[in-house]
Amino acid sequence: MNWGTELWDQYDNLAAHTHKGIEFLDKYGNFVKERCAIELEYAGKLRRLVKNYQPKRKEEDEYQYTPCKAFRLLLQELNDFAGQREVVAENLQSNVVRELHLLAKELREERKQHLNEGAKQMAVLNSSIAALERARRAYERAARESERALDAFQKADADFHLSRAEVEKQKTNMKLRSQACEDAKQEYMDQLRKTNEAQRQHYEQRLPHVFKQLQDLDEKRIKNIKNFMLSSVDVERKVFPIIMQCLIGMESAANNINEKEDTQLVIERYKSGFVPPEDFRFEAAAECDATDGTHAPAHAPHTVRGTVSANRVKKRGGLLSIFSSNKIIEACNSLKNNMSVDGKEDYSDLPPNQKKKRLQAKISELSKQVAQEQAAMEGLMKMKGVYETNPSLGDPMTVEGQLNECCDKLKKLKAQLRKFEDLLAEANSQVCAPAIHPARTNGTAPTQATSIGSNSESLSRSASESSVSTGTGAHHANTSARAAGGSPESGLGGDLAAHAANGDHDDHDDHDHDHDHESDFDYYYEPDLQPLGYCKALYAFDANGTGSTMRMECGEKLLVLETDAGDGWTRVRRAATREEGFVPTTYIATTLYADVRDH
Repeated sequence: MNWGTELWDQYDNLAAHTHKGIEFLDKYGNFVKERCAIELEYAGKLRRLVKNYQPKRKEEDEYQYTPCKAFRLLLQELNDFAGQREVVAENLQSNVVRELHLLAKELREERKQHLNEGAKQMAVLNSSIAALERARRAYERAARESERALDAFQKADADFHLSRAEVEKQKTNMKLRSQACEDAKQEYMDQLRKTNEAQRQHYEQRLPHVFKQLQDLDEKRIKNIKNFMLSSVDVERKVFPIIMQCLIGMESAANNINEKEDTQLVIERYKSGFVPPEDFRFEAAAECDATDGTHAPAHAPHTVRGTVSANRVKKRGGLLSIFSSNKIIEACNSLKNNMSVDGKEDYSDLPPNQKKKRLQAKISELSKQVAQEQAAMEGLMKMKGVYETNPSLGDPMTVEGQLNECCDKLKKLKAQLRKFEDLLAEANSQVCAPAIHPARTNGTAPTQATSIGSNSESLSRSASESSVSTGTGAHHANTSARAAGGSPESGLGGDLAAHAANGDHDDHDDHDHDHDHESDFDYYYEPDLQPLGYCKALYAFDANGTGSTMRMECGEKLLVLETDAGDGWTRVRRAATREEGFVPTTYIATTLYADVRDH
């Protein structure tokens, strides 16, 4: 297949075809260029979308839940996906659009050159044909003139009236015209041979060569379009693995969403650490009459501290009967004042659990800063030692200022760390725990008092009063202190127990005088608590000597008297010595008798 032989007479059509081919190449180049612009615009809009939906600083707390975390990961993967679209646009721009532009420019120049060559060859052929035409017309004109000269000579020779000179003149003119005709004929024949030779060379060699060049140019254009299309596909294919990784990342982020985990996070985030209020107690009509106009109702609430959920701790009848209402209020206000150190810097405006979490996070942050400053100080000390060993390397005094500054900063950080550690220890010792609930009466008058693990008969008022001075009074005060917001280890329970014992002893002789005042509270006799189950110590625990905590050894078996009421402590008894106290719930493995019976 050769344009030179098959299309020897289609010069104009081939010129138009090659022109259209280059125009199509430009069209494809514009298509890829506009596609690059669309890819860049798409990537830019995706990046803008990702930026607009990035979590704000005030929304950081909400992004601890698994759907929010998954959404953040999805945004990251989408941002990477947008980056790959930018890579596609850049590669198309550099590998296709630029090469297309250069190729189109090159093909235009080549086509122009080939067409100029073809036009030149056509001009040569046309010039030869024009010369042939001129030679032919000259030969025809000479032939006619020769024929007229011959006719004139023949007429003159036949005319006897003309002189011999006239006849010779016509004869000479005839010969000249005949010679001129022969010369024109010969010139025409020579030009005809030359023109035919030029025409053969034009259509057999020169023009086919030009057409072959145009054919090569067009095939080059077509082949390059093919390569550019394949290159475009290859650009897409190269980013597919990363795009697939982005899609896999999005899928993985979606699969990491866990509704149970979020439920637990909500509990951890909003759990205050307080306990629900106990049931309202039945108040006999006589007791109400006796208290009217003298004291507030026994269940009047007293706020220990403000909380996010506005929980209130109600004054529990029967548990702090050895205190007057004024003493309870003073103790609560004293506890509240002790928790306020530097305004909200100590997170005193938060519930206990949230306060502990914030303090722990603050301590962790300060510990990291202390470690960094210590590392920096060690580096400066080493540098100073090197300078002192080899003064040529530097002056040790230049490091002294940095050391002093680092030391001051380290002291401040350690002071802050100790401060927040003390606040955390105080918060741990002030976790509110539920008190022992009296028997639920469902609105009816109680006939007996019930404690955890046993059902004790309700004694008379006099029997109750006589039993307050015994050791059960201290135990009862300790339980009440635990309900009022002090953990066993804080020492609050022990102090309140001692105060209860002293207060009971002081007020025992003035019972008749305070009869109306004490009618606001109920008295319960609490014998030795019956075990609810048993436990095994997983770790050793050393009591700090304050409060009502109890030491235990790893592997030791103890009786469980009271289960964890939400404050992280369990009341146990050592069977051999009947020693009782509180131990951390996380340090023991508990088995309750009720669970054993169920199994």
